[in-house]
This record gives sequence, structure tokens and C-alpha cells, in this order.
Amino acid sequence: MATKTKKLYKQLLDEKKEEDKDLNKLLTLKNSKTLPKVGDLIEGTVISASKSEVMVDVNGLTVGIIRGFELQDESDETKGVKTGDIVSATVVELDNENNQVELSFRASGHKKAWAKLEDFVKSGEVVDALILEANKGGLMVKVGGVKGFLPVSQLSSEHYPRVEGGSKTKILEKLQEIVGKVLKVKVIDATETEEKLIVSEKETVKEEQEKIVSKYKVGDSIKGKISGVVSFGAFVEFDDGLEGLIHISEIAWKRIDNPSEYLTVGQAVEAKIIDINNSKISLSMKQLDNDPWKGVEEKYKVGQKVRGTILKTNPFGAFVELDAQIHGLAHISELSKGMVKDINEIVTIGDKYDFKIVSIDGKNHRLGLSIKALSEPETPKETKKEEKKEEVKKEKKEEPKEEVK
Repeated sequence: MATKTKKLYKQLLDEKKEEDKDLNKLLTLKNSKTLPKVGDLIEGTVISASKSEVMVDVNGLTVGIIRGFELQDESDETKGVKTGDIVSATVVELDNENNQVELSFRASGHKKAWAKLEDFVKSGEVVDALILEANKGGLMVKVGGVKGFLPVSQLSSEHYPRVEGGSKTKILEKLQEIVGKVLKVKVIDATETEEKLIVSEKETVKEEQEKIVSKYKVGDSIKGKISGVVSFGAFVEFDDGLEGLIHISEIAWKRIDNPSEYLTVGQAVEAKIIDINNSKISLSMKQLDNDPWKGVEEKYKVGQKVRGTILKTNPFGAFVELDAQIHGLAHISELSKGMVKDINEIVTIGDKYDFKIVSIDGKNHRLGLSIKALSEPETPKETKKEEKKEEVKKEKKEEPKEEVK
């Protein structure tokens, strides 16, 4: 009996020694490989992969699992991952209900995606942007796995929404036509802390346009066609895709309230380059014509009675057409001796009225008119000034010429 007990004791002792050896081996293995901590970025080999979860061997120590929301990867590096692939993931939990390490592609992919976007900002590399949706300010896009914004102002001339009257509803309709397309863009701002991604389509053609623009200088005349009419002016396309803007104030010397009444898409025009700012070109049609305000003081005089047509009214006065080029302003205070509450009760758009010129400023293209001054007698001071001017003119006219000897 004692012999059997001794044999059993020896057997148990041997088994304990083997267990200790195995434990020492495991501890040695663990000490030789860094155990992961929450937040660590680890590499592992994919054991199995499906749409709902991915199992990963973590350093031969344990098994990690990526599932649900954590499978989303903004960097797109784990798209189509399969058994045997080496992947990177972030540790989010050391021990789940199945004694597995919870891992995340989402957390690691987020950092990689934004790091790549920051590199794009520095390099100026042209990348693809999928257009997801449109709003009145621009387009929501996706670059890789990150969502961003493409402002209307950063669209190329090909996609810029030129809408007559500047209707926001029509602009949105134009932008919606681009949804679903892939545009070539440059990343101009990528700020991870603010989740801010801004891209530009215009920047992709800027360098090429600047080369073409370099052929031109301020003062040159160009010939082109109207490519778009908006509330603030008209776009002109010329020289293999270049485009310039004629601001509403540069269309003609006379006052224009609606460019579409003066210009139409497809109309051939000639314009003068008045400013070049990088690839942005400002044009003028009116500067190719003589300024009708030069010498306006010779054509019209202060105190002169004139007849003009009411073009437009607003709360502070009425704009009056004296001739095809010269327009004046009759301030509300000059329309009647009494207080005027509603200008349209005094004058009607399209009707003709008599006015008296009360001021002329040719340099700044201003001419003041008055209805009430018509019934006001000239002051003695004004009469004397006019008489003196007439005397000076008469003296000059009657002055005898010196004989040539």
C-alpha cells in the first residue's frame, strides 16, 4: 500500500513539474512578446472573415475580434479582407465575454485616413471624390472613406451652376445633376480634430489655366461667347476653356439692373481684360467704348431744364434716363416741395417728366435732378453768376486779334 502511495505521489509530482514547465514556457512567450493594452495599434493575421466579423490571431497569444460598427474603415485598407491577410487594428477591450480581445478597424482606419488626407494637402495630389448629395452651398463628397465638402465656389467652370437671377432653388437643381458622379479634386483643408475636409475641383485645372492666362495681360481685348448669365454679371468663355467675368457694372456705361436683358448665352462679345488674379479674369465691355460722361458738362449744365424717362424707383429716389448713355438721379427730397411718402405716387416708371439739373459730377458719373426746383426762382446769386459768365464769353469773343507784322 505504501509503495502504491509513493508511486501516485511521484506521478502527481511529475505532472506538476510538467505543468510548471508549460507555465514557464507560456510566461517566457508572453514576456518575449508585448502584451497589448487598450488603445494600442496591433498587427495580426486574419483567421476568418465574414461581413459581420473578422477574427485575428494576436501575436500568437490570443484571438482578437472585430465586429459590428468597428468593422467600418475610413481608410478603406481593410475592404475585402480575407483569411491570411495581415491587418492593423486598435485594441478597444482586453477581455470580452468570450475571453477575446475586442479590436477596431474604425479607430485605426480613422487615423490612417486623416493622415493620408493631410499628406494630400501637402502634396497637392489629385484624388477622386464621390458626390453624395447637394445643398445650396455646394456638394457633400466622399474621399476614400471620409466625408467632406466641395463648396460651389470651388467648382470648375464646367460644373459651376450659372443660373439667371441667382435663384437658389435652380442652383440646387443644377448641383443635384452632379450627385453620383466622381470628380477629380484636390484636398485644400483636412483638420482631423474638427472633422473638417474641404476639397476643390477648380484647383485641379488652376495650373493649366494659369499657363494659358500668362499669355494675356491687363488691357488686352478678347473675343468670346457668353457662357452664363447671372444676377451679378455674365461669364465669357474664350481661348480653349478660359473664362472671365463681366461684372454687371462693366457691361455698359448706362445703368443695368438685369444682365439677362442685355446679354444671352451663346452671344458673341468682345471685352477688355481689366484684372488678372491668378486664374481669375475680370472683363469689361464698356471700357471698349468711349466714356459718355467725359465732357458731360459741355452737354448738360447745372440749372438746365431737361426731359427724362423714369427707369426705376427705390426708397431714396428715381433713376432717370436723359439719353441712351446718361442717367441721372432725382432724390426723393427733390421730387416735391411737400413730404413724399411713396415715390410711385409722384412719378411712374416709363413716363416722361421735366427736371432741372441741380448737380453734375462727370468724374464719378453722377447727375442730380429735381422736379421741385423747376418752380423755384433763381436766386440773385445764381443770376449774377450766369450774367458774369455771359459777359466773359462776350468779351473774349469781341477781343480784337493782334496784327501780324
